[in-house]
Amino acid sequence: MSKQEFLTRLRKGLSGLPQADIEERIAFYSEMIDDHMEEGLSEEEAVSAAGTVDEIVAQAVAETPLAKIAKERIRSKRRLSAGEIVLLALGSPIWLSLAIAAFAVILSLYISLWAVIVSLWAVFVSLAAGSACGVLSCIIFAIGGNAVSGIAMLAAGIICAGLTVFSFYGCKAATKGILILTKKTAMGIKNCFIKKEEA
Repeated sequence: MSKQEFLTRLRKGLSGLPQADIEERIAFYSEMIDDHMEEGLSEEEAVSAAGTVDEIVAQAVAETPLAKIAKERIRSKRRLSAGEIVLLALGSPIWLSLAIAAFAVILSLYISLWAVIVSLWAVFVSLAAGSACGVLSCIIFAIGGNAVSGIAMLAAGIICAGLTVFSFYGCKAATKGILILTKKTAMGIKNCFIKKEEA
């Protein structure tokens, strides 16, 4: 692929980002390719050394704040007419309340997911405390002369310790899953605001 083709595809892929960011990245990769060519690489080798367009676009979208992308996407390319402004104002009780309700539902679902994660970690802490208390109770019962109760408490402590280990890995995996879901959701929202040009 030639440098010009690469930069054209890159510009097309970055089309939903703020114009200043697009120009900055185009200039950066253009200079990078030129530097590689000055080092003795052919144009095709210099372009392939810069990376793939898809990877560069994904990195650019990930690094750009959602508010900046939304602001660029929402910014009108033309002035609204008086009729459009009136329609927006008259329809605002409907569309604004629906938007707020949708946002509230999505936010409550997200908070509920984190509440489940917090509950799982609370169970982990409870099991860890139960295992420690079981061993401590075993010692207290043994000193008090009640060996049968001491053995039962030791068994309960060992069971809690085993469950603690299993619950730790489960809690860790669930937390990691929620963090990945959060990241992918943020990327999905960003990608909704990115306007792809027609080929």
